[in-house]
Amino acid sequence: MCRLFALHAGRNRAKATFWLLDAPDSLREQSHREPDGTGVGTFTPQGRPKVEKQAMAAWEDRAFAREARDLESTTFLAHVRYASTGAHTFVNTHPFEQAGRLFAHNGAFGGLERLNQRLQDLGTAGLVHGETDSERLFALITAETRIADGDVGAGITAAVSWIADLLPVFSLNFIMATATDLWALRYPETHELYVREDHGAPASEQRGLDATSQRITVRSPDLGDRVLVATERMDDDPRWRLMDPGELLHVGPDLRPASSRPFPGRPAILLSLSDLDAKAAASQRPHPA
Repeated sequence: MCRLFALHAGRNRAKATFWLLDAPDSLREQSHREPDGTGVGTFTPQGRPKVEKQAMAAWEDRAFAREARDLESTTFLAHVRYASTGAHTFVNTHPFEQAGRLFAHNGAFGGLERLNQRLQDLGTAGLVHGETDSERLFALITAETRIADGDVGAGITAAVSWIADLLPVFSLNFIMATATDLWALRYPETHELYVREDHGAPASEQRGLDATSQRITVRSPDLGDRVLVATERMDDDPRWRLMDPGELLHVGPDLRPASSRPFPGRPAILLSLSDLDAKAAASQRPHPA
């Protein structure tokens, strides 16, 4: 299963160190599986997105995923990919960038030919450079956001609702970021997605971040407020909260999360693992550490 992680530090730029496979203090060969791609996205002081990513087919150099990257940004978005659609190539590797936003997806859905036609009709087919369902979902959100005069929440609602009404869906979980804002969706209940709010603590109780999931480790020495989103709890901190199915989370620069639930309880055509082909089904199963 793909792994997602995002950090929003509000109006302040934070420093963070990322490992996208195993942290140096716990390196070990993974006997069962290697990632199909890894990437981490940040924003420059001018608000421009910057992505470091690498396709990680088994025959390629895996050092990229195991080496640390010391980064600085107001928002961070990291992804470790297990491919459901598309080859192990750079253009199919998350995060994706469109219209100054970064996007990473954990899930699978079908009906891509119908979605391709929708993107043609809306004028955003040219934003798609790879083969993934994820990049096409992002292009639909970008198109609907343009129609909504830049209202990203409205764009997400329109895009996800269209897919939920018309296409077969297994999971549409994603995180999207700009330099100032973060959006996260858990839909439907298929995969988990967690949020943790680190703000409001007295200075004496604040501490740096040291969080590890099954594939992503992030450490930050900076104290202060932040919001984290991840596919799994990354430590035993009690502030981790499982997002509700259908919950769309928005975190602005004030770091005060706002949630809405604008989607039907389940997609009209809800897929199970048995409905997916072997490659897609393997990518959607949880994998042990």
